[in-house]
Amino acid sequence: PDDCPPILIAQHMPGTFTKLFAKRLDGLCKITVKEAEDEEPALPGYAYVAPGGFHLRVERHGGRGYGIKLGQDAPVNLHRPSVDVLFNSAAEAAGPDSVGAILTGMGKDGAVGLLAMRQKGAFTVAQDEASSIVFGMPKEAIDIGAAEAIAPLNQIARRIMSHLAGVGNDKPGIAGGKTSE
Repeated sequence: PDDCPPILIAQHMPGTFTKLFAKRLDGLCKITVKEAEDEEPALPGYAYVAPGGFHLRVERHGGRGYGIKLGQDAPVNLHRPSVDVLFNSAAEAAGPDSVGAILTGMGKDGAVGLLAMRQKGAFTVAQDEASSIVFGMPKEAIDIGAAEAIAPLNQIARRIMSHLAGVGNDKPGIAGGKTSE
């Protein structure tokens, strides 16, 4: 919905494609989708795509909610942006007020960060094997107990929204995730 909590996306894409990817999603979604900018606030009704070549982190901005921090520090799990970097920052900054979703992809990036989110009280979900093009990333998360729920791609948004409705939206939460490769 157009009033959803802010969504942060770490996608394994080079910088030449992330701006186009965000623009394409913006044309398809009710919310505004854009390439993330350093130090901007993370606002409800927006999704922020990590620029290729930059880690994307969420930071707490005191009573003003959350904000975005970009960095070009070393790749993690061979990636920059890394899903683990995003998820670990969400675990620390938002804890139980965050949601993590890991979707189809190769490798293990995101599994440890999703586990950190779950351990901090976040709702976490992994895409199931049947609907994954490449089951690597979700499988790694499932295998270490990082996913509270496992769902087909076409049910993940519904599961997240049901969780958010059950929790109540009196807090400025963060939803983070990794889109399909």
